[in-house]
Amino acid sequence: MSHAWMPVSPCGDGCLTPDAAAVAFPRRMLRIGSAVMVVLAALASAPLLVLARMREPLARLIFRSVLRAFGVRLVVHGGEEFRRGEAGRGALVVNNHISWLDIVAVNAVRPMRALAKKEIAAWPVLGGLVARGGSIFLDRERLSTLPATMAELADALRGGSLVSVTPEGTTWCGLAAGRFAPATFQAAIDGGVPVRPLALRYRLGDGRETTQPAFIGPESLIDSLRRVARLRGLVLEVFVCEEIAPGRAADRRELAALAESAVHSALGTVHPPRRSRGKRVVPPAAPVSPALH
Repeated sequence: MSHAWMPVSPCGDGCLTPDAAAVAFPRRMLRIGSAVMVVLAALASAPLLVLARMREPLARLIFRSVLRAFGVRLVVHGGEEFRRGEAGRGALVVNNHISWLDIVAVNAVRPMRALAKKEIAAWPVLGGLVARGGSIFLDRERLSTLPATMAELADALRGGSLVSVTPEGTTWCGLAAGRFAPATFQAAIDGGVPVRPLALRYRLGDGRETTQPAFIGPESLIDSLRRVARLRGLVLEVFVCEEIAPGRAADRRELAALAESAVHSALGTVHPPRRSRGKRVVPPAAPVSPALH
């Protein structure tokens, strides 16, 4: 069952950039096997996560190991103070949403709780990690549960938790993007905490932007995992934007617009026009950008 308010992305197979250089089949299988081993090791080490001094460094190691298993190089720009962290200081962390790898990258930068759709709990590889990280699960098919979920989110923020949210509500290819829905930003206002925008981008080793890691259209998670596992030289860039202090925005809509603008500014992309739900949009060609350094 679905509702009219649920976000819909027009992105599909036609949005994928031409195939990049691929690794050999045995390497692909090794990558997937390595990722599974990382998850199994993470589940085995779960008792250590109850120790406060072990929780963040161990979680960061686990998520960075998942990236390495898939041959992904993580490049983080800015936000040294955010990466070091301040225990007990809550914040709503928001980012553009392209791939299941987004979840891994955000937690590799700094481990945190997440607001996630309930289906993620059943995902292979990632589901167990996300659930054990203290995620707040949202049932998008039951509107009646939304107020309670937002109240739980506000309580978590007020209590000093960092919580990751993807306000676009669904994945996009990265060359096209969705609007930041304002609903979850009310939790930051109610909790009296700042908003920290993160901007994510996927590139190949030669600097070209790629949409190959995108989790879009009707494909299964397994299909997306296989496509990521075959990519050679994948680079995941994370830009840590300046936080938006409590009280800077008049309301949740303005707060969502500020966060969305910060992400597009970091990526050097044009603020997307509003689109009619369900209308297919062909994304613009990737901008020419300098290679990573």
